Amino acid sequence: MRTKVIIMGAAGRDFHNFNVFFRNNKDYEVVAFTAAQIPGIAGRGYPTELAGGLYKKGIPIYAEEELVSLIKEKHIEQVILAYSDLSHETVMQKASLVLASGADFRLMGTESTMLLSKKPVISVCAVRTGAGKSPTSRKLLDILKEKGFRIVVVRHPMPYGDLRKQECQRFATMEDCIKQECTIEEREEYEQYICCGSVVYSGVDYKKILDSAEKEADIIIWDGGNNDIPFYKPDLHIVIADPHRAGHELTYYPGNVNVRLADVIIVNKVDSARKEDVELVIKNVRSVNEKAKILKANSVITVDMPEMIKGKRVLAVEDGPTLTHGGMAFGAGVIAAKKFGAKEVVDPHPHAVGSILKLYEDFPHLGAVLPAMGYSPVQMKELEETINAVDCDTVIAGTPIDLGSLLTLNKPVVRIRYRIEEVDVRLDDIVEKWLLKNKVKKC
Repeated sequence: MRTKVIIMGAAGRDFHNFNVFFRNNKDYEVVAFTAAQIPGIAGRGYPTELAGGLYKKGIPIYAEEELVSLIKEKHIEQVILAYSDLSHETVMQKASLVLASGADFRLMGTESTMLLSKKPVISVCAVRTGAGKSPTSRKLLDILKEKGFRIVVVRHPMPYGDLRKQECQRFATMEDCIKQECTIEEREEYEQYICCGSVVYSGVDYKKILDSAEKEADIIIWDGGNNDIPFYKPDLHIVIADPHRAGHELTYYPGNVNVRLADVIIVNKVDSARKEDVELVIKNVRSVNEKAKILKANSVITVDMPEMIKGKRVLAVEDGPTLTHGGMAFGAGVIAAKKFGAKEVVDPHPHAVGSILKLYEDFPHLGAVLPAMGYSPVQMKELEETINAVDCDTVIAGTPIDLGSLLTLNKPVVRIRYRIEEVDVRLDDIVEKWLLKNKVKKC
């Protein structure tokens, strides 16, 4: 008899765990996936073409709200939690719900979920989403390219469309993003690397992605999503901690796993955080990881047209996931507004429509900011309508993409950019020592 399983997910880690552990495993039957965090991903199915020969009809995907009834109706024996950026309390609440419904609750470890690469892997992960992974990955990219290495970035999955088409995606030009119908959230992650002249892979099947990436890389950079642990076994594991959320390095899943595994911890945003919070993060890191090298870094914010902010009434449009399940009340847009002398940050709450209005209801901690949510054409249109209804002089785009090129807006948009700047130890020195120690070669 095969053990009946449900995998709780958010269209990422759940599919990966299935592919590497369950797909051809005759001891288990994955009866369903459940979906959370990302709007509009429930109600689909994991297709037969990806699910394999044991699943002739594919696997249905339900909303997580249906979990208890599914456990009882389908006689589920195990439930696997396979998504990230959850407080330890939330994880145990979900565990209690599953246990009370009669099934076992399970978390899967690194040995059963990490794939081995033929090429060296540097992973960049975090304690929480929005801590500064992508600026760190870009800095790594610059350091390694300057040394003459061929670098390919593999990004944590965001397959929110047709899973068959998204099995193994390669992005080298902006046209690739258009052709593959990327959402705002996908563009936020891919465009910054494309602009740096790098190839980015993402998708569903990370074994196929790895096989493709290895053919054109000397070194692979794993850019993790949320605070998830890497899909590939890292040779150098870099983790970003955020002192604006001090304490979370001990209390969030699987961010705490990342801290314990880390070779390098970068305490980012020390220029805008309180000194006592920076010290608390370092103390907490040391309590669970004595070996990791700890760096402090500033998150340096620049804008292309500061005169469009100074003395103006501005709308701060921020990275969506950082504000929603990342738990931040503000982001880089608000920091830029203060830094460059905005007269006022205008509250968009009264003008929100559709799914944007529901966001404010679901996440009441949000301040006078607008999450840049665009998981579907309808949501992008609602974001556009909300922005255009706000009475302000300038829109500050605190997302890593050119928001003005994706939406038709009735007011000027100022893009901000952010990079990490080490305060004490240089990342370049750490990378150089790692390259020499491991005798990493160029092809």
